[in-house]
Amino acid sequence: MQEISTIPQLNINLNNVKDNYQFLKSISFGAKTAAVVKDDAYGIGAREVVKLLSKEGCDTFFIAHATEAIDIRDIVPNATIYVLNGIGQGTIDIFKKYNLTPVISNPTALKFWNDSKIPNIKPAIQIDTGLNRLGFSLQQIKDISEEARSNFSLVMSHLSCGDAIGHFMNTHQLENFQKVLTYFPNIPASLSASDGAMLGKEFTFDMVRLGAALYGINTAPYRQNQVKSVVELKAPILQIKDLPIGEFVGYGASYRAHSESKIAIISIGYGDGIFRSLSNTGRVWIGDYEAKILGRVSMDMITIDVTNIPEDILISNNYATLLNDKYTLDNMANDAGTIGYEILSRIGKGQRYVKNYKQG
Repeated sequence: MQEISTIPQLNINLNNVKDNYQFLKSISFGAKTAAVVKDDAYGIGAREVVKLLSKEGCDTFFIAHATEAIDIRDIVPNATIYVLNGIGQGTIDIFKKYNLTPVISNPTALKFWNDSKIPNIKPAIQIDTGLNRLGFSLQQIKDISEEARSNFSLVMSHLSCGDAIGHFMNTHQLENFQKVLTYFPNIPASLSASDGAMLGKEFTFDMVRLGAALYGINTAPYRQNQVKSVVELKAPILQIKDLPIGEFVGYGASYRAHSESKIAIISIGYGDGIFRSLSNTGRVWIGDYEAKILGRVSMDMITIDVTNIPEDILISNNYATLLNDKYTLDNMANDAGTIGYEILSRIGKGQRYVKNYKQG
C-alpha cells in the first residue's frame, strides 16, 4: 500500500553542522570559535547543536536571552554562555542559577551589573563601532574607570556589512574597534560573526562568533557557498488534479490558467513558516523536476504546477521538496525577497513538522 501522510518533514543533517564548524574553525586563523545558538540555534535545535559542538571542542556559546540557557546548560555545565541582550531585574535569578555571563551594552546596564554582581562572573562589554545598535560609544568607554575596564572577560562589537567584501564600513568599524581596544589591554576581543570570519585575519582577533554559516547559510554571498546545506524540507502531496483553461487558483484568484494544466496541492503553508511572498514566484521539486507555486500561499497548503512532470514521477513521489542541497535557504530567500536567516528562523519554529535528525 502506498504511504499516505499529511505532515511536513524537516530533516536536519547534524553531520553537516559538524563539518561546517570544522571548516569555519580552519579559516579563523587560530581564533577561538564560539557558537551562536540563539533562537533555538536558528531553529535547528539548540540542544542537539550544543551537544554536537561540545564534542567538537566548542566551549563557548552565545544566546540572546537568559531563558534560552535553560534548555542547554545541563549539556555543557562548564561552558561559558554569553547572553547578548544582557541582564536585568527579571532575569538575574536565571543568571545565578545557570551561571551565565551577560554582555553589558550601555551605562545603565553597567550600573545594574555593578549593583548586582554575580560572584566569579566577568561580563563581556559590547562596543558600538558603527552599526548603531547595542553598544557603548567611545566617549562612554572613556568614562569607565581603568579598574572597571579591567573587569571584563571579552570586548566585542558587530559588523554591519561583513557580508560585503570591500565595503567601506568594514574598514571603518575595524579602525574604530582597534581604537577602543587600547582601553582594554590584555582582554580578549571579538569583532566578527560568521561573515566577518571570512574577511581575513585582521577581522578574527581572539574569538569569532559562528552562527548562520554553521547552519548552511552563505554569509559571504560574494563567493560560492563554502558551507554545507543542513536542512531538507519536504511536504506531502495531498491531491493531484486537472486545472481547465481559464480557471483560477487560490485566495484572491491571483493566478489564472492560460492553458490546460495539472496542479498538485501540498501540505504546507505560511503556518509552517513558508513566506506568503513566495506566492506565484516560489519553487518546489518533485524528484528532479521543478514545479512553480501557483496562486497565494495559504496557511496550510500550497498549489504547484505539475503539468510538465511525467506521470510516473508523480505516481512514485509522495512528497514535494521545498529545501535541499540544490534549492537552499539562500535560494528560497532570494525568491521570497528576504534572507536565509529569516527563512530558517521561521521554519525552525514550525510545530507541525516531523523533525528528523541525521547524525553518524
